[in-house]
Amino acid sequence: MKKLLSVFVVSFLIGSVFCSCESVKNAEPKKVETPVTVTFPSQDGLPVTADLYMAYGNDAPLILLCHRANWSRGEYLEIAPKLNLLGFNAIAIDQRSGKTKNNVDNATKLAAESAGKETTYLDAVQDIQSAIDYASKLSKKKIILWGSSYSSSLGFVLVKSNADKIAAYLAFSPGEYFADLGKPADWIATEAKDVKLPVFVTSRPSERKDAQPIFDAIENKDKTYFVPETESKHGSQALYEATEGNAASWNAVEAFLSRFSK
Repeated sequence: MKKLLSVFVVSFLIGSVFCSCESVKNAEPKKVETPVTVTFPSQDGLPVTADLYMAYGNDAPLILLCHRANWSRGEYLEIAPKLNLLGFNAIAIDQRSGKTKNNVDNATKLAAESAGKETTYLDAVQDIQSAIDYASKLSKKKIILWGSSYSSSLGFVLVKSNADKIAAYLAFSPGEYFADLGKPADWIATEAKDVKLPVFVTSRPSERKDAQPIFDAIENKDKTYFVPETESKHGSQALYEATEGNAASWNAVEAFLSRFSK
């Protein structure tokens, strides 16, 4: 009974958000300052917590935002509203491999620890997959996947098997982060090779040695690699207002996303 009530409440909240928003085609740019927090089950039943930034109706494009190591969905408190102003809805999730960012605790990590589940980078794959499935139900269009640090690498593993749900992929500071977890040293580059959808990769200049081999491995010609002139910051933090050179990074992101905002 409690589970059915939870599903009803979440469905009501999502429905309320959609009903109160105009179609993006007919609305002035707007943003969500305070997101609606929801949960949905991961593939193993663990509750995944997410923040919904649904500024428009379900005919608007939607971006699924995944955080970096030791962080949470709080990574996107500043970024998601700006994506709203570009014409996108957004959903920021907590993967079970993480901790806290911007005073937002990673609720999925806490639930995993309480349940005695492993919380390595690889254990988070099922959370991102479930989020892809969940987010796809919130938009009439294919979603856009966005990863930061370790999640930006895992995205290359997931986009190939979700081509029917994902329109494009943005990877902030990808790298081969999984050797200690038993994966080959070139695992992500190998996975990236066969990605067919549009890809945007960005990293700090000092991270180019990690990201360039992954970018070069992508055989699809519809790809962009942006490296800012300043040292910037790791992952999606490159877009924070406090990060030097953030405007250039935003310009590159906007240029890539512009074709999907219609």
